[in-house]
Formats: sequence, structure tokens, C-alpha cells
Amino acid sequence: MINHLLIIGCGNMGGAMLAGWLAAGIDPARLAVLDPALAEAPQGVALYRSTDEAIAAGGHDAVLLGFKPQQLGALGPGLQGLIGGATVCSLLAGITLDQLAAAFPHAAAQVRVMPNLAARINKSPVIVSQRGLGPSAQDDVFALFDTLGSAVWLEDEAHFDLVTALAGSGPGFVYRFIDALAGAAIDLGLDQATASSLALATVEGAAALAAASDTDPAILADRVASPGGMTREGLNVLDENAALRRLLTATLRATRDKGAALSQGD
Repeated sequence: MINHLLIIGCGNMGGAMLAGWLAAGIDPARLAVLDPALAEAPQGVALYRSTDEAIAAGGHDAVLLGFKPQQLGALGPGLQGLIGGATVCSLLAGITLDQLAAAFPHAAAQVRVMPNLAARINKSPVIVSQRGLGPSAQDDVFALFDTLGSAVWLEDEAHFDLVTALAGSGPGFVYRFIDALAGAAIDLGLDQATASSLALATVEGAAALAAASDTDPAILADRVASPGGMTREGLNVLDENAALRRLLTATLRATRDKGAALSQGD
């Protein structure tokens, strides 16, 4: 069991995970935050303003790195004494297990983890890859992250940037689609409030139905569309020359490739 987790850098993602763990009923005394810029921590969660303060408090057996990946080179050396032999869990996009091991050679194990912001409401996929965890420790780590939604072990780390693009960055693309769907209706004459409300409700309902169904989403799309009907006419636009799929392939490729660039410090 991970008895005490220290979150180093509690920005948007770290904050969403912290909120999700508390919503899942995890004892706030098992969680602490090191972040000099954070105004306050949730009730019962310790907040440290400096590394020295966190070292003095001690007691953590795992840490979660939540700062920017470009900061690892600058911040890593100063965190050696704080991390010690704890398990290092990293949100740092593009930073590999090899790089984590090099930065924190005395850590008990290295874990890459990638949720998305739906962790705040315990609805996030959470991709996890690890090195150095024994079977019992793997179960503990999986249980911790599974409370945020649905954790999945990724055995081949080579695909981590791709699954990050899909499941970690994916909500950003979905939000852009919702905005574009509403914007298209506005361009065609609908008022903004109605368009925005209907676009959001449509995507929410469609996603919920797809999640509850055993049917492939491609088939669900065809079931909405009757031959010669309105929906089919619109799908013809999206399907022509695989336009939507080609756009999303380019989107995921660019996102994935940025992970490789971040690992090089770009």
C-alpha cells in the first residue's frame, strides 16, 4: 500500500488528480503537496512551500512529479534528497523511464502515468508504465490510479507518447470538436446559447450511449443515419476521402511527436 504520496507541482493535472483522490474517499492525511505557487491545499492535505520544508516533514513513500517536463533538468538535482528511495511517479510528458532512473538513481521504482482532466470526476483513463515495481507494489500503484477512472498497464513504453496523445490530450480535441460543432450551427444562423447547449448535450449523450453499448461506434453512426436521410448526407461529408480520420491521424501524430521532442528538452 502507498501510505503517503507527495505531489510535487500541483497544476491543472496534479490538482485534478488530487481532487479525484479526495472524491474517491482517500484519507487527505495520505496526501501532501509541494508547490510554492499554490494558494492553498484542500482541508487535511499538507502543503509545503519549499523542498526543505517537505524534507523536514518526511514520511512519503511515493512522489508524483507534476511540473513541466522541460524543468526536469533544472529541478531534478535539488529533489534528490527529498525523493530518496521513494517510488517516483511522473506526469512529465515525453520523459522516459530511463530518464527518470537517470535523474533519480536511488528511487525504489519509476512509474510513468498519464490521466486526463476527467480524473477530477473519477472518469479518466489512466495509462501506467513502470520499472522496478514488484507484484505487490504494482497492485498498490494500479489501485491508486484506478480510483481516478480506469487504469491500464502499458507494457510497451514505446507507445506511451501515442497513448498520451489519444487519452491524455484527447479531451482537448473533443472540446475543440464541441466548440466547432456549436460554431458551425452559429455560422448557419442559430443563436450562440442554443447552439452551445445543444452541441454539449449531444456529445455528452452520444459518448454515454457509446460507453454503455457493446456496438462499435462506427456502427452506431450508421444506425443514426437512414439511407438517403439527413444524417447520411452529413456523414458523407465527414467520410469523403476519410477526411475526418486523416485530420485526426495528423493531430495525433503531431501530438505524439511532440512527446519525443520534449524528451530531448525541446
